[in-house]
Amino acid sequence: MEDERKDTELVKYEKYYSEEDLKDKITAYAKKAGSKVIYPVLLLFYVLQSKSIPVRTKMKIYGVLGYFILPADLIPDFAAGFGYTDDFTALIWVVNTISDSITPDIEAKAKKTLADLGLDIKSNSDY
Repeated sequence: MEDERKDTELVKYEKYYSEEDLKDKITAYAKKAGSKVIYPVLLLFYVLQSKSIPVRTKMKIYGVLGYFILPADLIPDFAAGFGYTDDFTALIWVVNTISDSITPDIEAKAKKTLADLGLDIKSNSDY
C-alpha cells in the first residue's frame, strides 16, 4: 500500500523528465549535489537505456528523475546543506525497488560518468 502511494506520488513528476534537462542539471549541479546524489541518478538514467525494463519501472524512474530535475520540490535544491536530502531519499527508494534491473554494466557506466564529472564513489554499498 505504501509503495503504491509512493509510485503515485512519483508519477506526477514524470512530466518534468527529459534527457536533456537531466543532463543539464547533472552538469550544472554535480559538484554541489555530490556523488552520493549523482550516482543513483546515473544508475537510473542507465537503467532507462535498457530495452527490457517494464513500463512500471520506467514510470518510477521518470517520476523520480523528474522530481530531481524540478528545482521547486519539497526541500528546494538551493537550500544550504540539505537541499538534496529529499531528492536523495526518493532516488534511493527507487534504486532499491528496481535494484534487480541494475546490472554490473550499468554500475560501471555510472561510475565512469561520475569520474568524467570529476566525482568519485568509494563503494555502492551505501545504496
